[in-house]
Amino acid sequence: MTKARARHILVETRKECLELLERINNGEDFAAIAGKHSKCPSGKKGGDLGEFSPGMMVKEFDKVVFSGKIGDVYGPVQTQFGFHLIEIISRS
Repeated sequence: MTKARARHILVETRKECLELLERINNGEDFAAIAGKHSKCPSGKKGGDLGEFSPGMMVKEFDKVVFSGKIGDVYGPVQTQFGFHLIEIISRS
């Protein structure tokens, strides 16, 4: 079965998500931003969600993680939890 590893930043608004994406695209550290801004407990670990299989995350999240390019940051991705920036670390 396919597995992936990703990290994310969860915020409440699309605007905040876009602002953080711009900062990451300008060279700021993803993990540092996750630690300061993410509303998810994973923020304390730089947004690291560990390894997971399809169906373990919400469908909007899975769609990005299991089809996007490894190493890229995607977002804003809206789910029932808020807006995410998602970085795909690996997939096997």
